[in-house]
Amino acid sequence: MADVLLVYKKNFEEIHDESLEVVKDILKNQSNKIRVDIRAREKVRRADFIGRDLVIVLGGDGTLTSISHNLDSNTPVMGVNSHPRSDDPDGSLGFYMDSSIGTFAEDLKSALNGEAIVNRLPRLQAIIETTSGNKIRSDPAMNDLLIANTHQYAPSRYHLKRGSIDISQHSSGLLFSTWLGQGAWFNHIARESNLGNGDDSETHYLVIARDLGESVDDATYLDWTAAPTIITSDMHRGFVVPDGWDEYQFNRGATITVDLSGPVLQLLTFRESMKDRFSRPS
Repeated sequence: MADVLLVYKKNFEEIHDESLEVVKDILKNQSNKIRVDIRAREKVRRADFIGRDLVIVLGGDGTLTSISHNLDSNTPVMGVNSHPRSDDPDGSLGFYMDSSIGTFAEDLKSALNGEAIVNRLPRLQAIIETTSGNKIRSDPAMNDLLIANTHQYAPSRYHLKRGSIDISQHSSGLLFSTWLGQGAWFNHIARESNLGNGDDSETHYLVIARDLGESVDDATYLDWTAAPTIITSDMHRGFVVPDGWDEYQFNRGATITVDLSGPVLQLLTFRESMKDRFSRPS
């Protein structure tokens, strides 16, 4: 018996409720093969994910991103788009959601039989070391990670080290992205700069420091790199925000190291790999 967790988006829109009922019926038909727990996204906890053979996320990319921080590198997850944009202009694009209500029954069988495509997605992680020596590890980010002054009207000031770069800098914040995370907010910048490539996506990440009033034209401000980025804060208070969710605050003198040391995410797809999907012309 496979141990399965279903996490669903609950926002009281009829389309999501209808999708949930369809998925429940399909899972019930597999009751001789699987044991299923069902949790709303708002009520799920880290302990719910421990020891699962498969996690199913029903919703959109935001639903998957919000619960992905609970997933370790050994637990496969599949995304099911509960409201595809292909059916409704107001629906979800679902970049990470390769399954839909129409394909879920067959996709579930593929996942349980070990026939799905396993995408091992690298994730960004920040380690904050305070002046007193305490270390705080952020949640892993599958898309992007922000480091900035908590007072958004004030510049972010810090000392930056990465590879041969060793400078003091001020900007409106440091933005980091995985290769696939470009689909969220980095896409326009990266494609204009011809920066990065999918072949190095498991070892490299994108970083940009938004300069105040000047163009971004060198690795000091825009880089595709495998080296850790280390900053020492010169801000009264700043924060680290992985994937737009939880915030981790730090004070002046704290050191923050960012790289791809987060646990990989095992995302299942069924028709093409995520690299192929990202590379396909839109």
